[in-house]
Amino acid sequence: MAPAARTYLSKALSIMEEHSLLRHQIDWDNLRSKAFSQARGAQKPADTYGAIESALGSLGDRHSTFWNPEQSKETLDSSAPSSDPPQARSLKNGIVYVALPGVDGSQKTYDHYVRQGRAAVAKADGAQACGWVVDRRPETGGGMWPVLAVAGPILGDGTAGSFVAADGKKSVWSIKNGAPYLDGKSRGWSTGGWRLATSGPPVAVLTGRRTSSAGEAVAVAFRGRPGTRSFGEPTSGVPTGNASYRLSDGATLFITGVRDADRTGRTYDAPIPPDEEVIKDPRPVARHQDAVLNAAQKWLNKQASCRHR
Repeated sequence: MAPAARTYLSKALSIMEEHSLLRHQIDWDNLRSKAFSQARGAQKPADTYGAIESALGSLGDRHSTFWNPEQSKETLDSSAPSSDPPQARSLKNGIVYVALPGVDGSQKTYDHYVRQGRAAVAKADGAQACGWVVDRRPETGGGMWPVLAVAGPILGDGTAGSFVAADGKKSVWSIKNGAPYLDGKSRGWSTGGWRLATSGPPVAVLTGRRTSSAGEAVAVAFRGRPGTRSFGEPTSGVPTGNASYRLSDGATLFITGVRDADRTGRTYDAPIPPDEEVIKDPRPVARHQDAVLNAAQKWLNKQASCRHR
């Protein structure tokens, strides 16, 4: 191997060894040996990408990943708005439906997402909603904090969950005045004091098999919240947090370093089942029906705040 390629691969493996959630369960000498064997003859950093991806797969967390320089620049350095903005609309009997798709990119992308989402939520809340449906099914991953910034006023103030590291150390997520915080430090996006017309409303959370990563984190934030019930299918099964590490050529390592935990302290590392499982009817006649949303509305209509609408 050329020195540049060797140095690059060694650095990537060292980042994995230092930060991986499951680092204490891995034979690092063996993993390194396999990686260098796979990259034998590499002349430049790009020649080691395959070995790096194989090593990430060997970590066993099912979540760590690698982006080459082009992927990193296209997503992380992009200022383009999210192609799927948050949406909110009024349903029957005073219930409001909010869809929160995933978002990834630069700070400008996140800011745009939060502005759109909060405006949609505030507009839909104008009729003083009696209950809310928060749809996590479109969320396949990305940044959790801008999504929490939109969901924060619905979620309500207080502890929402935490990250739990390999050594058991916790980093607490919380909501204050509708905005997200991590260990008491603001993640941005102050609401300016805006709140829902009705505080502490009942919330139905929808999940599915595509609900992944940050999507699972936000779903976890609602678990244990009073007046909350989840519907749909189990999530994809990676309720863990990644940290990003930029390499010398602009590529990015995303290393899983923490598990998600809800406000009760329960940690998650597998698909999260809903409180009420609802499987979509595969028959053509049911193609345009949403059985999960229907079940959520039925439950909300039985809650005290919505019962007399």
